[in-house]
Amino acid sequence: MRAVVTGAAGFIGSHLCAHLLAVGDTVVGIDALTDYYDPGLKSRNLSELVPHPAFIWRHADLLEADLGPLLDGAEVIYHLAGQPGVRPSWGPQFTRYADRNLLATQALVEAARQLPLRKFVYASSSSVYGNAPTFLTPETVCPRPVSPYGVTKLAAEHVCELYRTACGLPSVSLRLFTVYGPRQRPDMAFARLIDAALTGEPFPLHGDGEQTRDFTYVRDVVTAMRAAACAGFTGVANLGGGCPVSMKQAVATVEQLVGPVTVDPRPGGPGEARHTGADITLAAREFGYRPRTDLYDGLAAMVRHTTAWRCLDG
Repeated sequence: MRAVVTGAAGFIGSHLCAHLLAVGDTVVGIDALTDYYDPGLKSRNLSELVPHPAFIWRHADLLEADLGPLLDGAEVIYHLAGQPGVRPSWGPQFTRYADRNLLATQALVEAARQLPLRKFVYASSSSVYGNAPTFLTPETVCPRPVSPYGVTKLAAEHVCELYRTACGLPSVSLRLFTVYGPRQRPDMAFARLIDAALTGEPFPLHGDGEQTRDFTYVRDVVTAMRAAACAGFTGVANLGGGCPVSMKQAVATVEQLVGPVTVDPRPGGPGEARHTGADITLAAREFGYRPRTDLYDGLAAMVRHTTAWRCLDG
């Protein structure tokens, strides 16, 4: 298939592009290379994609570009571009979240509805649930985000659903639960945890460590995205790792793999859910989703990748 991937230079986006290329798809990768974290890391991600003959790179901002030519010929659009992060989404930064998560999504679906698409896949977030009353959480639970970031992700998801029901856009919104793996964003917990274990620097642990997350390995996520694109299903579905664990358990696992970690306890921040866990029954039924990577193996892959890049960087 001919696929368009927004946010192609990011953590999940670069893995998705690599997966699509590996199964024989042609990929148009779009990214604005924003400065939420070091754009050099995104350029490094791109360096593994650009040489592929079936990869076409476009540096573009969805709110400023003429989207027609970028989407021309697309059979599937995977929309991963956006402004990430729960903690920074409060206060004056909210404008960026509204622009890059909500307004950019509306611009993209407005352009996409003119096309004979096979599927429009939107990367939503478990943050839309907030402190969900049900654990594990099914898609039928009413979303109640507890962060501005979650609000913008839910609003963008609603836009996709609106265009699906009113305009016939064949959209799937996948609520991703705490994705991790090699090349994870440097601000995310596992990237910081592994870095602390390798360097001996303290790891800032926000909260008491008993909070749980449904950690989901990136290869399982990108495989599921393409499976959702190929299936007949439209609507909203969870993608989780299938086994929520506490941050204390995650720290212990990294210690098994690398060595002792010095924990620097910090207060929990506003907008962070206490527990997250995905009911993945719907995704399993509709497009065969089954997470295959457990936490130990996934963290081991992260450690190997981080160590290798440290050696290359000298």
